[in-house]
Amino acid sequence: MKIVCVGGGPASLYFSILMKRVDPSHDITVYERNPAGSTYGWGVTYWDELLNGMYRADAESARVISESSVSWDSWVVHVGDHTTMTVHDGEGGFGIGRRRLLGILAEQACSLGVNIEFEREITAEEEVAGADLVVAGDGVNSVLRERHADHFGTKVEVGRNIYIWLGTTKVFDGFTFAFVETEHGWIWCYGYGFSEDHSTCVIECSPDTWRGLGFDQANEADSLALLEKLFVRMLDGHPLIGRAHPDGSAHWLNFHTLTNRTWYRDNLVLLGDAAHTTHYSIGAGTALALGDAAFLVDALHGDARLQPALACYERKRRPAIRRTQRAARYSARWYEDLTRYISLPPPQMFALLGDRHSRLLPHVPPRVYYRIAQAAEWLDSLRGSKGGQGSHESSTPEHPDEMTAR
Repeated sequence: MKIVCVGGGPASLYFSILMKRVDPSHDITVYERNPAGSTYGWGVTYWDELLNGMYRADAESARVISESSVSWDSWVVHVGDHTTMTVHDGEGGFGIGRRRLLGILAEQACSLGVNIEFEREITAEEEVAGADLVVAGDGVNSVLRERHADHFGTKVEVGRNIYIWLGTTKVFDGFTFAFVETEHGWIWCYGYGFSEDHSTCVIECSPDTWRGLGFDQANEADSLALLEKLFVRMLDGHPLIGRAHPDGSAHWLNFHTLTNRTWYRDNLVLLGDAAHTTHYSIGAGTALALGDAAFLVDALHGDARLQPALACYERKRRPAIRRTQRAARYSARWYEDLTRYISLPPPQMFALLGDRHSRLLPHVPPRVYYRIAQAAEWLDSLRGSKGGQGSHESSTPEHPDEMTAR
């Protein structure tokens, strides 16, 4: 096949790698509108499920990604000025710089014969008319998808809270949360390491708190200075690092949850954030993008006819995305309803933070939910001591590329 991938993100690059692994005769070109090495964001997270699936699909890429990642096996929560909890639950995670991840995938793709053209923007399928397949991996604002928005049935839901994605030279030993109360309401941050000398910090608050603290009027420098004061305990004196916009503005955002009724049209197919997004609080975006790539490759090599193959990709992949998007919606809602949980005793608050993707939690008084969950764990431990299997659903995903919602 002659294949064109629009957008040089993880989804397109990994798809091109796997297609070449299956059949080196494929003619694949990836077009990326930005220069080589330029990317937004800091670090991305992933978990054992993703890494294990990658080792089975492409061991070389998985090995280099693993060697370039940092890991953690603890969860640290700061609430206010006095309460700190550290939990070691045996469920470790990994962080890797987004730029490093893209570099690894691009290098691997080129070594297999994929042609990558940087600083080349594709805005219409007509520009690549000779391709058998056009893969739109050009993100949430996909130009190719928007040309046919009515066909794809694109819908966007805008989240209520406001967030900013930052870096820091503070290297967190565990996945770290900090909740700070101000006279205008709560503001919170969670951070994770992605290299030996940097971490990601995502800071979020309600619109009222955002305006009350003056972030709606502040430039980036003033915003970072205030945030460093608010989170001085978490940062231990280290600075926050922004994205250096030319006009000096701070890059505060509302999260956009994107869905599409269908993921393909003729020989055009959507991949990754162009097809779907999930709230950042469960850290699944990269894993889902790579999973999309694996499913699409399987579908294309399972049926030589293009339209049935694309239909198969959508039919088999969509259920996993729905589950994760549902978990992400509940996770986002937990933060939007933070005042419902923040005054609980620290062990209870932390437990419900871990259960924030539960569809039951919003409908049950938090203290009641906590007691029910504790009782269920106690019953499971009794069954386990007698050799039983317990009654809770397994958290192991059905497909190795999926990430358990966190």
